[in-house]
Amino acid sequence: MVNETTVEDFLLLGFSKNKNLQILLFFVFLIFYILTLLGNLLIIVTVKGDSSLHSPMYYFLGNLSFVDLCYPSVSAPKMLVNFLSETKNITYNECMSQIFFFHFFGCVEIFILTVMSFDRYVAICNPLRYTTIMDRRICSLLVFACWVGGAVHSTAQVLSMMTLPFCGPKEVDHFFCDIPPLLTLACTDTFVIGALIISNSGLISLVCFLILIISYTLILHTVRGRSSEGKRKALSTCGAHLTVVTIFFGPCVFIYLRPATTFSLDKIVSVFYAVITPMLNPIIYTLRNAEVKLAMKKLVSRRICLSSYSTMRKLCMSSK
Repeated sequence: MVNETTVEDFLLLGFSKNKNLQILLFFVFLIFYILTLLGNLLIIVTVKGDSSLHSPMYYFLGNLSFVDLCYPSVSAPKMLVNFLSETKNITYNECMSQIFFFHFFGCVEIFILTVMSFDRYVAICNPLRYTTIMDRRICSLLVFACWVGGAVHSTAQVLSMMTLPFCGPKEVDHFFCDIPPLLTLACTDTFVIGALIISNSGLISLVCFLILIISYTLILHTVRGRSSEGKRKALSTCGAHLTVVTIFFGPCVFIYLRPATTFSLDKIVSVFYAVITPMLNPIIYTLRNAEVKLAMKKLVSRRICLSSYSTMRKLCMSSK
């Protein structure tokens, strides 16, 4: 017999019921989240404040860092609270909102990473036409299209989920609300919704990943005849991007490009694109990019000089 009472909230099971392990995980993920916020804020401030970084590549990088501020903030605060809380409930409306914004920012990140690969392709394979093709208007339109595409994708996902009845059980075997674990709780046949997820989330991830692979294949083919210095610079820039793409797209394809079933490994895999990648992006782009490192050093030096000047001025004013 199925209980026909509509579920008003869900229970997020998280990673473990062991109290000591939950406390340990709280501090681990808290450190990850703080590093994510500080690292991406530093990238945004650096790109905005240094005129040498006002180019299409860094314009896209600044947008990517903004998305990486928002993306983990959809799931991390609730996850951190649940580590220390006895009740790990999330209301139906909060759950649907979490799905919407998680897929929204995740899809925008996928599109921006794809646009960044196109930017690198034009810069390396068509350098003489680069400034003409990737002018400010085109860059703004591409970023706008990324945000609109993310909104359309997430709206379709949430509207599909809201058509499903949930009448119990209400235990979500995950650390945040996502579509695959919720589909297993629906009190109806979810074959159509599962197919929609594959055709939406899965194909978006797969198609964008294939576009990225094609872009970098063409880039490698173009730079093979250049000087060693030209190869080094091109591969350094593309290597950082390709590292981020591999870490982010691999887990996404694993989770969403398959029938709507859940495995015990899903939560661990989800950590990579929900937590790890937004934290690693600033580190990867900083360590492998000399221009960003130089701009950060100038920014820090400028702040230190301004702070020293302000301190000296206060001392002089007080002595008078």
